[in-house]
Amino acid sequence: MKMKLHYSPASPFARKVRVFALETGLDRDIEPHAITVSPVNPNSELASDNPLMKVPTLITADGTALFDSRVICEYLDTLHSGRKLFPANGPARWQALRQQALCDGILDAAVLCRYEAAVRPEQFQWSEWRSGQLAKIAAALAALEREAASLEGELTIGSLTAACALSYLDFRLPEMKWRDNVPALAHWFGKLSARPSFHATAPPV
Repeated sequence: MKMKLHYSPASPFARKVRVFALETGLDRDIEPHAITVSPVNPNSELASDNPLMKVPTLITADGTALFDSRVICEYLDTLHSGRKLFPANGPARWQALRQQALCDGILDAAVLCRYEAAVRPEQFQWSEWRSGQLAKIAAALAALEREAASLEGELTIGSLTAACALSYLDFRLPEMKWRDNVPALAHWFGKLSARPSFHATAPPV
């Protein structure tokens, strides 16, 4: 029996899981189920599987519902026999997990910026609040730039999440022109984003 993945094509967190599945060969064991989610109109279809009614949500072969992207990816890493994207132990593990957390934070701030501009009524939008989120993104990008060399080499959950985060900035916040201030990071992203798994999961235009 296949697993089932509830996802939104535009969700960067769902994309993270989809890229992970492709990179580990587990995509053939997962039935993708695209749905629409909104912070103001929760998707009741998801309620029985995920009380938060958010994507991604993975239904395993035994019917267990797993969420969020961090939990799903770590679970998937236990199901394949190839090289693990979550390093098992030592400094490499903590570096990958820290980079994942940093880039999930970029995504959290970017998604909030998207909601502020696209969902909140214009008369209630708070420019200073949005600027605060953008400042978090800029600071996180600067931190990644300082360790861009560590992203090179074999893919980990840290570098995978970084690529998904940078791609989402291109998709939803192109006005940031994030490449201008992080040339090493931009160079690395240009190479990694050419992987087939990223082309196959590109968000809708």
